[in-house]
Amino acid sequence: MARNAEKAMTALARFRQAQLEEGKVKERRPFLASECNELPKAEKWRRQIISEISKKVAQIQNAGLGEFKIRDLNDEINKLLREKGHWEVRIKELGGPDYRRVGPKMLDHEGKEVPGNRGYKYFGAAKDLPGVRELFEKEPVPPPRKTRAELMKDIDADYYGYRDEDDGVLVPLEQEYEKQVIAEAVEKWKADKEARLAVGGGMKDTEEEEEYIYAVKDDESDDEMGEQMEGEDGSQFIAHVPVPSQKEIEEALVRRKKMELLQKYASESLMAQSEEAKTLLGL
Repeated sequence: MARNAEKAMTALARFRQAQLEEGKVKERRPFLASECNELPKAEKWRRQIISEISKKVAQIQNAGLGEFKIRDLNDEINKLLREKGHWEVRIKELGGPDYRRVGPKMLDHEGKEVPGNRGYKYFGAAKDLPGVRELFEKEPVPPPRKTRAELMKDIDADYYGYRDEDDGVLVPLEQEYEKQVIAEAVEKWKADKEARLAVGGGMKDTEEEEEYIYAVKDDESDDEMGEQMEGEDGSQFIAHVPVPSQKEIEEALVRRKKMELLQKYASESLMAQSEEAKTLLGL
């Protein structure tokens, strides 16, 4: 038996179809929605646009169409969506239902709302086109910031460098560097000394420059330079400040003890009389 498509292409079928359509003029959808003044026709054109959108959405699911064909289909779908919006506004103006408020959202084949930016939406394979995929990639969530308590958990003596010398590597390096610095300082001192000798012209000047600064001259008074004291082991040393004797220290302690007792037990009037008596006696 022949298929329905083959039956429809027979001459008899085409003749019969021509007879049925004879005298009929196929009505075209108005270019502007404002040109339609009848609510049933506006509903009809809206349904027609939805049907065209459904067909093109089904076609754009095929990723093998090529980048340019997919972009063209996506543009046509967005154009039809804008036209559908115009017809929905016109239907509301004619007293029909508000499809923008009660109508369903545009969903893809996975049941998710169609993504887009500023009214332009991407369908099917158009979401995987170069430059489009990056628009829908979500930025990674930044790692949570650590609190001060969490940061302090990892801080120990190593953080402050208290155990840097325990590894057995740092101390030998420091000792070696210390020896090197000391040797360089000694060499520099010797070079400076030789330069001074060469400029001064003899050992005499050097001896005068390196005179012992702590030596005591004979013409200096005892008050200026201090007194020569003898230690317990018989060694001699020079005191550059007046040093009290043991007797003077004991007298000072006794006077201090008397003043403490007077302040503790004596009245203010008695202390005033005592001070007056000392003044009169010249003590």
